[in-house]
Amino acid sequence: MHPLFNAPCMLSGALALFCSLAAQAETPPGGNVDSLLAVARENNPDYLRARREADAARERVLPAGNLPDPRLRVELMDITRDGEQNPTVSPSRAGAARYTLMQEIPWFGKRDLRSEIARLEAEGSVGRADGTWSEVASKIKILHAQRHFLTHSRDLTREMLELMRRLEKLALNRYRGGLAALQDVIRAQAEQSSLRSELIAMDNELRQSSFRTNALLGRPADAPLAAPVAWRALPVSEKLDYALLENRARAINPLLAAEDLRLKAAEKNRQLTEKNRFPDFTLGVAPNQQQNRLRQWDVMVEVNIPLQQSSRRSQEREAAAMLLATRAGSDAASSRLLAELAENLSALAAARDAERLTADSLLPQAEMTFEAALVGYENGKVDFATLLDAQRQIRQARQNRFKWRAEMETRLAEIERIVGDDW
Repeated sequence: MHPLFNAPCMLSGALALFCSLAAQAETPPGGNVDSLLAVARENNPDYLRARREADAARERVLPAGNLPDPRLRVELMDITRDGEQNPTVSPSRAGAARYTLMQEIPWFGKRDLRSEIARLEAEGSVGRADGTWSEVASKIKILHAQRHFLTHSRDLTREMLELMRRLEKLALNRYRGGLAALQDVIRAQAEQSSLRSELIAMDNELRQSSFRTNALLGRPADAPLAAPVAWRALPVSEKLDYALLENRARAINPLLAAEDLRLKAAEKNRQLTEKNRFPDFTLGVAPNQQQNRLRQWDVMVEVNIPLQQSSRRSQEREAAAMLLATRAGSDAASSRLLAELAENLSALAAARDAERLTADSLLPQAEMTFEAALVGYENGKVDFATLLDAQRQIRQARQNRFKWRAEMETRLAEIERIVGDDW
């Protein structure tokens, strides 16, 4: 067949592909954590500010190690030529003119120390920017887990509401047959009202979680978010070893790295302060002009005299104290993060055990209890209060399973923030 005869098929295929791509482009983020993090990395205002501050800090490195700008001094002598002419500012008409070009030169090693301090501070700014991103990513992951829990809880509550409608019909039929009291019907209706009230509260919490998530994404508060579709994969137990994660946190946690760079910069600053005991120099060259000719050349050396030694000793003690304070702050940050790591590892293990217990034991037992209570109520051997209690137990077990799963994701997000890396 001639290729032209396939044009309608090609057109329909292209149209289908375009519609598919358009649908993907219009899909809001929120179905999984990665879609949220991709938007936040480009738009989160706190992270953008930290990145811009890091860019600014990098631009300070070059000027810190450069010499200061040279200075040019122009002096006109005898601008009246012994009173023979009116005052003038023309070098060729003055009695003489001197042009002095001066360059300040710091004491040996000062420029290198200033450049090194600026470099360490710039690298620390990058580490703080990475730390800001870790904080933002952790908040997004926790909110995603919360939204996932609330979505499941809302669906479960709606399912329980539908179940209570069926139980109300069952109680009503038994009441009409003289097999149950009117109180059973009223209890079923009251339970439905309570479930509807919980649905209102859950919808409100879900909206608030969406507002907070959009704020972290740098989007309007009411921008649409896709419903979470799957829980995050949890790492295997072997990867949750405290000693292993401690080493990873010490090696790659951006905030600990920034604290270490601050400590090194404080040490360099102490060394620079000690070098202020020595003088700085100013070198200069000065050609002298008479009329239109340069007739003499002078050179100069200027030295500042560090006489205020008491002030310099005070500055040195200040730098030494700041070094000790920075070291103490670094140790405190490390201890705090490692304590949080141990706490979250323990909580994650407990949540995993609780979720497994709920799934393997509590939930099956609650389901069997409800089935038995339902059959017993239909046969008149169990009262409605027992059936209602069994319904609440199965709902509580299923909701607890969602709660423990969300708790595991929350603790995992905190661990990733502390370690400074995802799995």
